[in-house]
Amino acid sequence: MPVAPKTRVGPYEVLDRLGAGGMGEVYRATGTRLGRTVAIKFTDAAHSERFQREARAIAALNHPHICTLHDVGPDDLVMEYVEGVPLSGPLKLEEALRLALQIAQALEAAHHKGIIHRDLKPGNIACASSLSSIARRPEVSTATP
Repeated sequence: MPVAPKTRVGPYEVLDRLGAGGMGEVYRATGTRLGRTVAIKFTDAAHSERFQREARAIAALNHPHICTLHDVGPDDLVMEYVEGVPLSGPLKLEEALRLALQIAQALEAAHHKGIIHRDLKPGNIACASSLSSIARRPEVSTATP
């Protein structure tokens, strides 16, 4: 379901495509009300129940290393845009330990809320100079605490 640049989605204007995954495509956009850059994830109807679970899971989280959910629509999630690059290596030991600690802290916060990411991989971790954020695909765990 490609979305062309300049397409309006509610109060957001799509700028460009960031990538795609098993549940849909992600685009960079600008919020016309506040002028902030966001990431919009679109999905198709086949994933609608799973998509709603993902929205509720993301909304339950509040952590500096987990992307923030700003808005939700019938087939889209509007999330914090994390400027950075996907995690890749090799890394110096100090950098690897710094990032591993941030990732572990984010996962601990999610697990404390009963949420398991289920697709944790370098491509789903954005690394910026000051932080790392786990993004794109957390899901509610079916396990009971």
